[in-house]
Amino acid sequence: MTTPVSLKRIALLAAARERILVLDGAMGTMIQALQLDEAAFRGTRFKDFHRDLRGNNDLLILTQPQAIEDIHAAYLRAGADIVATNTFSSTSIAQADYDLADVVYEMNREGAVLARRAAARVETEDGKPRFVVGALGPTNRTASISPDVANPGYRAVTFDDLREAYGEQARGLLDGGVDFLLVETIFDTLNAKAALYAISELCEARGLDVPVMISGTITDKSGRLLSGQLPEAFWHSVRHARPMTIGFNCALGAADLRAHIADIGRIADTLVCAYPNAGLPNEFGQYDESPDYMARLIGEFARDGLVNIVGGCCGTTPEHIAAIAAAVAPYRPREIPGVEPRLRLSGLEPFELTPAIPFVNVGERTNVTGSAKFRKLITAGDYAGALAVAREQVENGAAWRTEVQNAAGVWPESRRPERSVMVPEIMIGSRRPPSATR
Repeated sequence: MTTPVSLKRIALLAAARERILVLDGAMGTMIQALQLDEAAFRGTRFKDFHRDLRGNNDLLILTQPQAIEDIHAAYLRAGADIVATNTFSSTSIAQADYDLADVVYEMNREGAVLARRAAARVETEDGKPRFVVGALGPTNRTASISPDVANPGYRAVTFDDLREAYGEQARGLLDGGVDFLLVETIFDTLNAKAALYAISELCEARGLDVPVMISGTITDKSGRLLSGQLPEAFWHSVRHARPMTIGFNCALGAADLRAHIADIGRIADTLVCAYPNAGLPNEFGQYDESPDYMARLIGEFARDGLVNIVGGCCGTTPEHIAAIAAAVAPYRPREIPGVEPRLRLSGLEPFELTPAIPFVNVGERTNVTGSAKFRKLITAGDYAGALAVAREQVENGAAWRTEVQNAAGVWPESRRPERSVMVPEIMIGSRRPPSATR
């Protein structure tokens, strides 16, 4: 059955074959420029609310809807083909900080309505079709990393907590009329996988095939997500969702992001989307890259065939988006590469079986059904002892290993990373030599 959502996918992919598409810029930057006070954030509805609400940008969907719609329209008039809803923190997990978890569904639905209305307004002005994407942010919790340095097995949120929160958010966004969903600013791949799982559940229940855009965040010049993954490993972790786009946003400016966009573009058989910050924040938390300077850098992305969709994150404005749209207009979009089917695994780093590497040792002692010693250690809660079993396997040549109760990754001393990182995936292997292809 052809649905409006699938028709939008067809239309976007057709447009992306012809030119580099443009995503909008930073909603938060534009909201800050309005200099709204506490009363403005509260509006009439939340006038007597018991918590301070200033800074809860997503709440403005309900209390200052015209301001949010006008920001969407400003980006669309500047040249954006795609506008993202103002729902980055519209999950029950993030809104719990404001005691507003009970309005999350409404926040997402109305956020989608505002973006849809802005798109319709601007389409009538210039006749150019626009797309609306529902933004799902990373939440303010991480499923892979303990916030307690004294207890590495502790988690402030579970996979199922995230799945339920993202499911509620996605329902609201789809009911409000978005064309696609964007899982963005991913610092923890396990959080993203919970979002993708929730979206797949919702699609199955409704008989839909909703296109998904996925955008990770490289947190510093280590070239890794906060949860430790390199770009290629990140792609291997999420490619099962068959995303319409993959790419990176936030944290870095265009100059520092370029290498990571190039890395993922070489291996991803889908569209690549890049929307960096306007540089790195200065000592006052402001972003200094001018529209012309940032557009020149992103224009070089386009010139060198690295991107299919571009836009802006923190610090960008409609002026930035207008300059970026002009800079990429002369160039053809990135050609999507053909990727040979192979077994590809992801931990912190990618692993791929090739004809040159037809066999690897897979450690299986960290398996409660296959090792009585390991089972006893886990049953007794002796995770340090269990980690020692895993460490011994790695040092004796095992290429991959499982992790123990979310505890620290097992590394040979010679390869131990400078900072503590968690492995967001569990690798399951076989004693049989694996096939070189799948």
